[in-house]
Formats: sequence, C-alpha cells, structure tokens
Amino acid sequence: MGRVMTLDEARTWRAGQGGPIVLTNGHFDLLHVGHVRYLQAARNLGDALIVGLNSDASTAARKPGRPLVPQADRAELLAALGCVDAVVIFDALTANELVTALRPDIYVKGGDWGRPGGPQPPEAELVTAQGGQVVYLPYVPDRSTTLIIQRIRALPTE
Repeated sequence: MGRVMTLDEARTWRAGQGGPIVLTNGHFDLLHVGHVRYLQAARNLGDALIVGLNSDASTAARKPGRPLVPQADRAELLAALGCVDAVVIFDALTANELVTALRPDIYVKGGDWGRPGGPQPPEAELVTAQGGQVVYLPYVPDRSTTLIIQRIRALPTE
C-alpha cells in the first residue's frame, strides 16, 4: 500500500497505528513552503499524519478557477514529504467523512481558522464529539497560493 490511499485503505491503515494520529485537510494547490512548514508542525503533534486532500471537484467548487495542479499530482507531491504518512483524496466540501472514518486524536487547521468571530472548521465539533482535540497552527505570513498566483499574473507577457 502506497502513501496515497482510498478511505477504506486509510481506515485499515489507521486501525494498525498506535497514537496519537493527526489529521489535517486542504487543497494544497501549488505546494509551497507555508504548506510544508504547516505539515511538519502538524506531524510533530503526533505519531502519524494523515492529509485529506480536496479532489479537483471539491477544490473547483470552493475556489473558482482552481485547482491549478491536478489532484493526482497534488497527492503525489504530498505523499513524497517525509512528514506525511498517508494522503486520502476526498470529494466532499468538508472532511466530516474522513473525521468519522479515521477518528483522529488531533485535528489540525491553520491559523486562518478558529479565531473568535472568524471561520470555524465544520469538522471541529465532530472531532471533539469523538474525543479528539482541535489544534490551530500559526499562519505563515506572506506564503500562500493566492500570492503566488498574483505574482505570476503580474509578470509581463512576451
């Protein structure tokens, strides 16, 4: 079994792991150093890191004009990182199905989530109901796919 798994494969893999198991999810379109730092910090919170990867369809539904990189390529890039133990591609707009199936001990989101008055991850309540903990990692400033896209668009054309 490779590091890119179906949900059923990940469920079986998860059952054979000790703990704590960390789960995060996202689009990871145009993988950059902010993503890598985030994933490394998430992995340091537990014994294994599972990354739920939004499929092309769910990315397009949430981010018009995206993804720029196809899901198979994004999954392969994530799986190649030493801090990532498993990658599961999912089609839903939330990671609730992953949380239910994989029962993470720790669910991680970036600092752009969970602030008072700000957006809350829809999965957080489900994680805590299952006995897990939600952790918010600091946002890496000036590192985002949106900024990379803006810089590319600003380049002069030949």
